[in-house]
Amino acid sequence: MKVLFDVSHPAHVHLFKHAVRALEEDGHDVLVLSREKDVTIQLLDSYEIDHLPISRIGTRKLSLLSEWLTREVRTIQMVKRFEPDVALCVMSPATAHAGRLLDCPVIAFNDSEPVKLASSLTLPFVDRLCTPTNFSVDHGDKHRTYDGYHELAYLHPDRFSPDPDSLRAFGIEPEEPYAVVRFVSWGAHHDVGQRGLSSEAKRELVSALDEYGAVYISSERPLPDEFESYRLPIPPERMHDLLYYADLYVGDSQTMATEAAVLGTPAVRSNTFAGESDMSNFVELEDEYGLLYSRSDPDETIELVSDLLRSPDLQETWETKRARLVEEKIDVTEYMLEQIHDVGGGA
Repeated sequence: MKVLFDVSHPAHVHLFKHAVRALEEDGHDVLVLSREKDVTIQLLDSYEIDHLPISRIGTRKLSLLSEWLTREVRTIQMVKRFEPDVALCVMSPATAHAGRLLDCPVIAFNDSEPVKLASSLTLPFVDRLCTPTNFSVDHGDKHRTYDGYHELAYLHPDRFSPDPDSLRAFGIEPEEPYAVVRFVSWGAHHDVGQRGLSSEAKRELVSALDEYGAVYISSERPLPDEFESYRLPIPPERMHDLLYYADLYVGDSQTMATEAAVLGTPAVRSNTFAGESDMSNFVELEDEYGLLYSRSDPDETIELVSDLLRSPDLQETWETKRARLVEEKIDVTEYMLEQIHDVGGGA
């Protein structure tokens, strides 16, 4: 069986990496189409996943449209050349269109209801859509659901074991108090009209965390000089070890907030998506499991962070919450492989 993966974001590397390895180990042919965005290429290389870069993120407002067109053409070319039995993507119009044009079944994964533009350009052309069970939109007969999150494709205990020595190699002692902070660029098409932490809120947040312990910042944008001393000292492939041993995660990122939560690290997410119409994953993680907090007001965020850092038995409490989540959720990679064999017809 031939399987194609569209990997256009760092989170997609993690989502698909174990499925890629499992398929290759079973003798199947795999082609990964990649994108030069943030640390996507670096992650693929670090995991020794062969891939073909076919586009890169631009720096101007019209760059996204230009890149989408480039990726559309090159994806069609590669699907025609590789002739996959099935293709996988995360709401990629290019992969969906190439699949329909060249009679290749496409499985799309989605865990974010606000991705409306990509959804409208992708969903009519895919054969199967896979989402978490809590997804708030029903897409009919092609829609399949599973009890999990994207992040449990690679952070489920069956897939991930934290390595404290990997942090010590970069001068970080896992047993000492520290917090992880993530700032994103807010340049994606589904981020239009939304925002994260302001520059002033970032300063206040880092100052509050600095009084507690070490602070490690990961950022999509270049770090301002005032934050340079907090720059992340590890390579991106060690990020999940850092998150696992952290006392707290705070930031305006969507993915990393969920990663921290499913690892059992207290997580605070601060951006304007938070609120009554928030994404279903974040609602469930907060209301059902109490592993993550989402706030749109930066002052509330900083106050909540201070309260959490003063909470007794914080780590033990979150370990108990995480144990319940892991008991009730599935290994999403196993589910993904089942879908691939079902749609692609592989043995």
